[in-house]
Amino acid sequence: MASNALSLSHADRYVAEIDRGSLWLRNRRWDLFFITLSVVVVPLPYALYLLGVHLGFEDDISRNFVNAFVAVAIGGPHMMSTFLRTGLDGRFKERYPTLIRSSIIIPIIVISLAFLNMSLMLTFFFFWASLHVLHQVTYIVELYNHKEAKFVRRSALHPVSRLIDYAIVLTSLFPIAMWKISQGVFEIGQNDLGEAIPELFQQPDNPWFFLLVSAIFACALVAYIVKSVYEYQHRILNLPKFTFVTLTVIVAFFTPLLPNLDTAFQGLNTWHSFQYLAITFYIIKIRQIAGELDDNAPLVARFSRRTPDSRALYGFSAFLLVGSAVIFLLVYALAGVVKPGIDGNSHFDIAYYTAILSFLWIHYYHDHFLFTDFEALDGAHAA
Repeated sequence: MASNALSLSHADRYVAEIDRGSLWLRNRRWDLFFITLSVVVVPLPYALYLLGVHLGFEDDISRNFVNAFVAVAIGGPHMMSTFLRTGLDGRFKERYPTLIRSSIIIPIIVISLAFLNMSLMLTFFFFWASLHVLHQVTYIVELYNHKEAKFVRRSALHPVSRLIDYAIVLTSLFPIAMWKISQGVFEIGQNDLGEAIPELFQQPDNPWFFLLVSAIFACALVAYIVKSVYEYQHRILNLPKFTFVTLTVIVAFFTPLLPNLDTAFQGLNTWHSFQYLAITFYIIKIRQIAGELDDNAPLVARFSRRTPDSRALYGFSAFLLVGSAVIFLLVYALAGVVKPGIDGNSHFDIAYYTAILSFLWIHYYHDHFLFTDFEALDGAHAA
């Protein structure tokens, strides 16, 4: 009885903190800390990498240490937290049975590419990861749009406004990346991704694709500025969404400038993962409080109830990394047999990327479906 009363008290406090009448997804403090101003974590992986080099560690050792640290501390839990809403949720499995069954194909593809063509795998990984990060941004944007239109102003947003937001977000990451590709200097760690990119896009004397992408981004930027000024003057500017989109565009545009792209994108990944965990656990807590998980995902509901915040859900997600660790050890042990004489960096990279990407690509695959559920927070916003 006391435990139930305590849980009810925790639930009451959690719900009471939701600001239903504002444009914020939960409340001003939560949105700023977890969604927007958490942008301060972006430079931390690169700073840690530079510190390692400054202390005398080899470049690759420092880089791999940062990769491993980010994977264990936040990237891995964010990746595994997806399965709290998909593989461990009976309702999702009933709704998307083919999606769940077809997911087994992904580890087979990852393992094959890791041994046969690492550059092709990383090239595909980079572009899918980029689209996934940007897809999450558009999803959060749409969550803001949905709450504004349905619960705050009760008005439909103009399609042109949505289109401009999507355009600036989806083009911001690529101008500088396309410049590096055109110059043939697009490398992730020890891997030259240019080997898997057609020469049509790698023309130092005629960077036509870079110019095309840059022109599209410039048009989107001008349209975004004009739209924002118009909305501000007419007092319809969605400030939480505007702040989030603006910071995202700035960070996404300048991140590819850094010379070590592997670690540079770990900064973007850290911010992305921080946001993802916050949104995922928020959705789970709301569903748990509403009693929607007890029948569909009882194990997830048990961890969600365990603490008033989301620490237990984070711990459970981190624990699921055991599966990734097992794959790493197996592949690391077998890599030397499959490819005799392999050098140390390639040996580590094959095991690391196999262990991570086998689950990460399933995470991407599932999220393309989760990121269409714009009503996921309706239970929190409704009275």
